[in-house]
Amino acid sequence: MSRAKEIRFIVNENTGAVSGLLMKPAGAHGLLILGHGAGAGMRQKFLQDVAAKLAERGVATLRYQFPYMEKRIKRPDSPGVLSDTVRAAVKVAKKLADGIPLFAGGKSMGGRMTSLAAAKEPLDGVRGLVFLGFPLHAAGAVSAERGAHLTDIKIPMLFLQGSRDALANLKLLKTVCHRLGKNAELFVVEGGDHSFHMLKRSGRSDDQVLNDLADMVASWMSLNSGQGRARTSQ
Repeated sequence: MSRAKEIRFIVNENTGAVSGLLMKPAGAHGLLILGHGAGAGMRQKFLQDVAAKLAERGVATLRYQFPYMEKRIKRPDSPGVLSDTVRAAVKVAKKLADGIPLFAGGKSMGGRMTSLAAAKEPLDGVRGLVFLGFPLHAAGAVSAERGAHLTDIKIPMLFLQGSRDALANLKLLKTVCHRLGKNAELFVVEGGDHSFHMLKRSGRSDDQVLNDLADMVASWMSLNSGQGRARTSQ
């Protein structure tokens, strides 16, 4: 089993350094850069499990901290600092990747901040974006406003979303993805919430769902690296 290697990298002169965890299995065919959600850092169990599952499928990952989480502050950094951190993570990942294809994204806020950075200016070397629970709106405030910038992104995007996600009305998200056309693919976990947790009555365990997510991400990355075909579930 692959083990995560701790690294540190500089965001910029004003922000300083943050931590990262690189998990790179032998023969990896792609590297996924993962930003964490607003309330939990890169060591969150969900992200740890995702990284482990992807490593089993030949996908390397670089998880990293946003500065506020590094400093153990509850309030997230400004969008500018968050975007700068995304770009710095991509820069260091490119050096660590040894030429394998790069993808970027993250859990909830981490994915959205990656998309905002990519919409403003392409992320160097990144071939596609992966969103693990895209936060399209606040709970109870259904709106597609947070997804308006997605039309400015010109690389493929994979949305992995639970059908019970309180931060993304599924009907609205499907409409957003439809507008994005061939650049967007949506993989829906029926019965999953924002963290892909399943109710007992569903008959499916969280681990089974994680395996499905990892299968989809690995397959989609291979497809968008020109190495295979992905499957679709909408």
